[in-house]
Amino acid sequence: MHPYPHTYAVAARGSSDGPVEVTSAGLPPITTSPPPQFGGPEGVWSPETLLCAAIADCFVLTFRSISRAARLDWRSLECHVEGTLERVDALTRFTRYLTVANLTVPDGTDMQKAKSLLERAERHCLVSNSLQGTRVLETRIGTVTQAEPALRKAESAAAD
Repeated sequence: MHPYPHTYAVAARGSSDGPVEVTSAGLPPITTSPPPQFGGPEGVWSPETLLCAAIADCFVLTFRSISRAARLDWRSLECHVEGTLERVDALTRFTRYLTVANLTVPDGTDMQKAKSLLERAERHCLVSNSLQGTRVLETRIGTVTQAEPALRKAESAAAD
């Protein structure tokens, strides 16, 4: 890892109407618009959805790092984030972030350890730690037998 501080440069360009293009050196551009709640079109990323996406992405990447250090074997993690935007003291701001983490682990996994690592990932997510608002984490942990992924691959290959 590089020493701190780290800097991240992003630019946005738009006109009086239409989409905004967000760019950063070496990355594909992202087109954004206001969300439908503010009169924007459906099906386009908005600053609000990008913020929630950054929380979900950071959570998964933080869990990946923490679980690797703790030697927890896992198969998949789906993270859904719902941000609540409200008017508070004449300002519009996010007041709550609900993170729902669905973790799949092999049979025989220490479920308490897995839950503890999910909670730790939420506490250490640098994006969430940089925001105001209440943070709520819901965890769901399911198991998969060691043979199931191989069986699904074999079934998929047979279907082709």
